Amino acid sequence: MGKWEMVRLGDVATYINGYPFKPSDWTMQGLPIIRIQNLTESSNIINYYDKSYNMRYEINDGDILISWSASLGVYKWGKGKALLNQHIFKVVFDKISFDKRFFKYIIEQKIEEMMRFTHGSTMKHITKKYFDEIQICCPPLPIQQKIVDILDRASALIEKRKAQIKKLDLLIKSQFIGMFGDPVINPMGWEVRRLGDCGSFKNGMNFSQNESGYRIKCLGVGDFGNLYIMDDMDSISEISLSSEPSQDYLLQESDIVFVRSNGNRALVGRSVEVFPDNTRLTYSGFCIRYRNAFGNLQTLYLNHLLHLPSMRFALLGDGRGSNIQNVNQKALSSLAIPIPPLALQTQFSAFVERVEAQKAKMKQGLELLELEYKSLMQKCFSGKTPPVSSADSPLNLRGPLP
Repeated sequence: MGKWEMVRLGDVATYINGYPFKPSDWTMQGLPIIRIQNLTESSNIINYYDKSYNMRYEINDGDILISWSASLGVYKWGKGKALLNQHIFKVVFDKISFDKRFFKYIIEQKIEEMMRFTHGSTMKHITKKYFDEIQICCPPLPIQQKIVDILDRASALIEKRKAQIKKLDLLIKSQFIGMFGDPVINPMGWEVRRLGDCGSFKNGMNFSQNESGYRIKCLGVGDFGNLYIMDDMDSISEISLSSEPSQDYLLQESDIVFVRSNGNRALVGRSVEVFPDNTRLTYSGFCIRYRNAFGNLQTLYLNHLLHLPSMRFALLGDGRGSNIQNVNQKALSSLAIPIPPLALQTQFSAFVERVEAQKAKMKQGLELLELEYKSLMQKCFSGKTPPVSSADSPLNLRGPLP
């Protein structure tokens, strides 16, 4: 089979850090500047550069990129010629024989280890000295390629399941438009009310790290993700306050919480409907709570309406603020909300519940696939012959992909 060796990352390749582009360098045309948020897809905002540049900062399809600051990750670039921003390494395989795809998989396995050795208080990062010293296994090239073939097939199963879940989200959006039309255009001529006339708003709590005495869970911007509803309180962290917050700061069933302010504009205005059940739950000062009081407006309908691109554009417009984008109660209050018949809203809610139940089952299956995938990764990098999953495994790789 050939000998497996342990090698330092610094002996595998050359790692070229991106260029420190400044906002004054940004233009509206030229080559895209790829920042960490573009790799993680947490933002679809892309800046460009149209002047001459050093070729070492150019990236092309197939290049392996490693973000080493703020958010650790490894990526295979595939969106055409671009320029690399600082805090990201471009990997140049110029030292030993290494399959790019194998390298990407093995770095994925090492990310958790890397995170334990990050430095910095405001922006976590890995030092180049530590990065170079990380040990990875290096089997002969034919074994690398065999492992890649197994992991590629496993990854394809996981990506297929994720795509199926995403299609269900798109199905709900399509059903909404089919039943109600675009809410900004309001082609069906539904009654329109300002959101502020349908309920009340309240900004979240401001607190300091020095407070103590009362512990409570606090919904923050980091909890939103791409969620429409928040009903799992276990994942929400606690904060310390000097005293128990007033009832106005406690979230109730079907409250909608908005992201009020964040440095990432893609998050601003995002909403989630919360179901605290019996959990005492407050929300941070970077959020705004909306509580519906209009009987002919269902919050599920409203929340799905608020996630549509046309409504987000109506809310954000040209944006507010410079570095930190934000919305306020006045902007939210002025949103024009079409109010279709309550029976139609109820019909849509029932459809969403059916789709969400199907999606929940698919997510459970995805969790099993991902657990099996992690186990498979460990086996593949153990120095033994790469395994093939058993017939009863969620990752059954013996036959063609379903």
